[in-house]
Amino acid sequence: MAQGPLATSGVDTGLARHLLSQMMLIRRFEEKAAENYALGKIGGFLHLYIGQEAVAVGAASVLRPDDYAISHYREHGHCLAKGSDPRRVMAELFGRRDGLSHGKGGSMHLFDKSTNFLGGHAIVGAHLPLAAGVAFGIKYEGRDRVIVCYFGEGAVPQGEFHESMNLAALWRLPVIYICENNRYAMGTPVERALAEPNIWRFAQTYGIPGEAVDGMDVLAVREVVGRAVARARRDREPTLVEARTYRFRGHSMRDPAGAIYRTRDEVEREKLRDPIVLFRQRCLTEGTLTEADVKAIEKDVNDLVDEAVAFADASAEPPLEWLLTDIYKEA
Repeated sequence: MAQGPLATSGVDTGLARHLLSQMMLIRRFEEKAAENYALGKIGGFLHLYIGQEAVAVGAASVLRPDDYAISHYREHGHCLAKGSDPRRVMAELFGRRDGLSHGKGGSMHLFDKSTNFLGGHAIVGAHLPLAAGVAFGIKYEGRDRVIVCYFGEGAVPQGEFHESMNLAALWRLPVIYICENNRYAMGTPVERALAEPNIWRFAQTYGIPGEAVDGMDVLAVREVVGRAVARARRDREPTLVEARTYRFRGHSMRDPAGAIYRTRDEVEREKLRDPIVLFRQRCLTEGTLTEADVKAIEKDVNDLVDEAVAFADASAEPPLEWLLTDIYKEA
């Protein structure tokens, strides 16, 4: 089990720039998504990743392009961190034909074959067996790829979690299960839902490595997931990582504040651990990045997200006849 802050020592300027820009991209993308949801340009449910950016960015930074990632319905950040085009992601949220799924999937069903992002999945826990299946395919074909599977702590009481962990351990599959424990499954505190609230300890039941990590520290996540990825490639051994994080917004845009189940003081206190602010300050303090570097990154990110919104706005809606396409895969 590993926790605690890490210094930026050993992190060069290129890596620091990448990590900070990716976290800033996700944050700005989500803020713009919220704005456009309020304007009625995005329909359905919208689950924002604001506050949890360090998990997706830290984990994705140790993956190769040919590795896989799969996620739950709060997946915008995972999709972007895996390398998807922000323009096509935003167009999908808008329900437009140039979106990743041609406007048919929306916020909870992003999928990008070009980056090996195997989708957001709206049913809690349903994608954990899929991750085990992909890992089985990797092992069966003798490849050295891995798959990272993100899920929330609300999936832990589900049978799919335990079935997937059992098979992954039994068959020694190259899968890294990352539980993003943001403490509230919708509005239920983890202590009221799990008899064992230390989720990483479930790994002990299945005889595989398990670690908890500060999910607000991008370098800590990178280190822990990096070890797990190396182990999966080398030894075909799965790992369970519990990333202890916090979402600054409500469960979804239908629950913007979350005031019923948590206090404003709690949220403001957790914002003092903002992963972007903490990493930026560490980089500046240790001289890895300069103020000019940070301002340039911020401008580039703002320009990119503005371009994504403009792209989504300009994209046409899918025609009605597309309702009858992409239903079955032809042999």
